[in-house]
Amino acid sequence: MKAASPELISSVAVPAKLLTVVQLIPALHSGGAERSALEIARALVQAGHRSVVISAGGRLVEQLLAEGSGHITLDLGRKSLRTLGRLGALRRVLRELKPDIVHARSRLPAWMGWWALKGMTPRPHFITTVHGFNSPGRYSSILLRGERVIVVSQTLRDYVLSHYRWLEPGRVRVIPRGIDQHAFPYGHRPDDAWQKAFFAEFPALNGGPLLTMPARGTRLKGHHDAIELLADLKRRGIEARLLLLGVIEPGREAYLAELQELIRRRGVTSQVVLSPPRDDIRDIYAVSALVLQLSNRPETFGRTVIEALSLCRPVLGYAHGGVGELLAELYPAGRVPLGDRERLVERAAELLRVAPPIPLLQSYRLSDMQQATLALYEEVRQLPR
Repeated sequence: MKAASPELISSVAVPAKLLTVVQLIPALHSGGAERSALEIARALVQAGHRSVVISAGGRLVEQLLAEGSGHITLDLGRKSLRTLGRLGALRRVLRELKPDIVHARSRLPAWMGWWALKGMTPRPHFITTVHGFNSPGRYSSILLRGERVIVVSQTLRDYVLSHYRWLEPGRVRVIPRGIDQHAFPYGHRPDDAWQKAFFAEFPALNGGPLLTMPARGTRLKGHHDAIELLADLKRRGIEARLLLLGVIEPGREAYLAELQELIRRRGVTSQVVLSPPRDDIRDIYAVSALVLQLSNRPETFGRTVIEALSLCRPVLGYAHGGVGELLAELYPAGRVPLGDRERLVERAAELLRVAPPIPLLQSYRLSDMQQATLALYEEVRQLPR
């Protein structure tokens, strides 16, 4: 564990009469919660506030620091008794930072933050965000203890209110994730140099329509369904290619071996590439014929859906959870019933042949999400401590 030093903490200037916000998150590797933390940190800095994130670190820390936030390395997300031993360090950090708001984005960091704030005077305001369909129970209930509870979709709001009857609806705010339309411009095409370098790095992806599935290396994301879809398309004479983007992660070696064995058995070894997360996801989407969102459990939101649609790229996904909610509103042609393999391949073939027009995205903008969150911070700051 890297101890928090006074030099690190004080490196973030504190504008007069403005907010100090500390976000708690397990790590900063990849994922929707992590990116949301960075986006809110950026908005805080741009508004002149002080932003600090406490996490175990990861590939996104460099970007966080470059954008003006502070970062303190403290592992609060590991499910181990050792994590409880870091409670004192967290309390010392928070006492030194004197935040106006502590915003927790995951269950164990939320518990650690909740305990660390006990006895602090004045006590910082406590906000939580529920990013996923966590199993109902005492452990998950900490994310409903915030003075305000942010949820990322109406689907998730319905879920938490149905499982926690004691939760006052007025404390729950739907703030959907948003995307930067400048980062995902409508109709974007990468330049020839990028395309040449990309297909030189992954020659197996050249020579056919590219299906891209951006998803972490976990079974719930539906990688098996994507591989089966590719094999079904091949049986129909459609020689597509498949990129499982972001599936390679530390600690997922057994799962990767399982996927590679399925790829071998389905006879599509020469048509599939597995990759770690990449920073050029916009260009990858832009050269994709189809972006897949095939999680076999409902997602709370489905950020990849709006990223791809913002670029004018068709999306194919299961009609449940937040993904189904987004596709019903923004691109109904891309919805298929959960687990319906026949409908999935039929719809994929249709979209690869002629995809319906995709209008310019008029909602789910990053600025909307940032403004709504900062407005909520200001609202909470007015509450009595």
